[in-house]
Amino acid sequence: MKKILIATDGSPASGEAIRFGLELAQEHEAEVTFVHVVPMLDASFANAVAVSATVPREIGELDRRPLDEALALAAEQEIEAKAELLWGLPVDEIVAYADTIDADLIVVGSRGRGLLATTLLGSCSRGVLHEARRPVLVVRHADVREPALELR
Repeated sequence: MKKILIATDGSPASGEAIRFGLELAQEHEAEVTFVHVVPMLDASFANAVAVSATVPREIGELDRRPLDEALALAAEQEIEAKAELLWGLPVDEIVAYADTIDADLIVVGSRGRGLLATTLLGSCSRGVLHEARRPVLVVRHADVREPALELR
């Protein structure tokens, strides 16, 4: 394994994917490229469900933040990494960019949303698994919850 592409969206799940991907990169002395895809359309949950009304999305300064955070984490671990800010449909852009750089592995996080949310909003990790023609590692977000009752 020589090239690892790690997708990030700034979520806790993608943070776990970044950490795991960096561990793999260290073990295999692989090149790391982070990607963040700015969706081409903004749709609020209500609009997406009701009328699918969308507004074209502009790339802003905040869109680079997930990549900056990923690069900072890589630098802390003394891992050299590149970053690419993409625009479009996240699944398509992640898969296409992995093909462009001939990545040996794609690492994505999974938020573990419920069935209803996944059905309505889609799942980027599931889409990448379905579309990619190269290995994909999905790192599931460990949802740490407080116990409802403390038993003694």
